[in-house]
Amino acid sequence: MKNKQTYWKTNLKYLVILLSIWFTVSYGFGILLADQLNQIQMGGFKLGFWFAQQGAIFIFVILIFVYIYLMNRLDRKFKNKK
Repeated sequence: MKNKQTYWKTNLKYLVILLSIWFTVSYGFGILLADQLNQIQMGGFKLGFWFAQQGAIFIFVILIFVYIYLMNRLDRKFKNKK
């Protein structure tokens, strides 16, 4: 029973951290800090625009793969404890 609670607690920790990163990138960089980031150009586009249109999606996809990696590692860890 303790293993299940630890597993779930770790899973929730991963979710909170990864979703916080995504929120920061999508909302923070794409909306709140857009004016400051628009002073920087990336590939001919303003960085704030890039984060709002492309960056948040790229970060989200990367975070999906990070979550898969973390959960596979967590699954292996708890599979060995049985």
